[in-house]
Amino acid sequence: MKNLKTELLNYSVILLGSFVVAFGIVGFLSPNHIATGGTAGLAIVLHSLINLPIGVLMALVNVPLILVGLNYLGKGFAIKTIICIGFIVICVDALNQWIHLPSLSSNLMLATLYGGVTVGTGLGLIFKGGASAGGGTILAKIIAAHTSLKTSSIILILDALVVASAGLVFHSIELALWSLISIYVGSKLIDLILVGANNQKIVHISSIKNLTELSLIITENLGISGTIIKGNDLGNTEYKDIIFLMIDKSKLTPLKQLVFNYDDQVKMIVMEAAEVLGK
Repeated sequence: MKNLKTELLNYSVILLGSFVVAFGIVGFLSPNHIATGGTAGLAIVLHSLINLPIGVLMALVNVPLILVGLNYLGKGFAIKTIICIGFIVICVDALNQWIHLPSLSSNLMLATLYGGVTVGTGLGLIFKGGASAGGGTILAKIIAAHTSLKTSSIILILDALVVASAGLVFHSIELALWSLISIYVGSKLIDLILVGANNQKIVHISSIKNLTELSLIITENLGISGTIIKGNDLGNTEYKDIIFLMIDKSKLTPLKQLVFNYDDQVKMIVMEAAEVLGK
């Protein structure tokens, strides 16, 4: 029962994300000749060359890729992806051909930013539900399986080709540049939905002084705790203890002040915590 509820929630999220993607394409990107990444962007470009609806073009591009890539996808992922693409195709043509949704902005900057935000939000929801929104990802998986290239690198190359084709077909370098901005904004929204707002930092602190005393100072003043990792230097001649802790961004500056007031020769490394699980 619990698995059924989870799957129903996933499919609901996928369908919602699919509609949001279609809304972003029809309402912002397509009317202004701004291409998003992947097969959706390719369909926008082809729409100006071939007198066919964008949804139909998305289906024509995606169906062969899905059929070829079935062996590279899990059964559940493949089913969700097929449903997702089918619903995007229906929504795009419904909004465009039947409802006649007008362009929500003719300003290229607004259309680029809001189109990127909308499509990125939709894709993030689709990925969150365990599906993919197009054949670009599938094609990247196929190429990666037969080459030494990473899937992420191939997706970047495919997006670059779509942007380049947009510049050529629309006879405008500026539109290609706007398309790049749209893709970038969309990628940030995908990360935000999948990972969440990144408010955490990972900090490593190394000092020749007593780290137990420093850890007490940090805990007393900032109310955070961490772990003291004991080790040696590479020459195995000197003890090198390290404080490892995770901290909110808002407390990073006070932490730096405390640490450097304690030891101005301290070594402090600050890294992004891309995803935090558990407590």
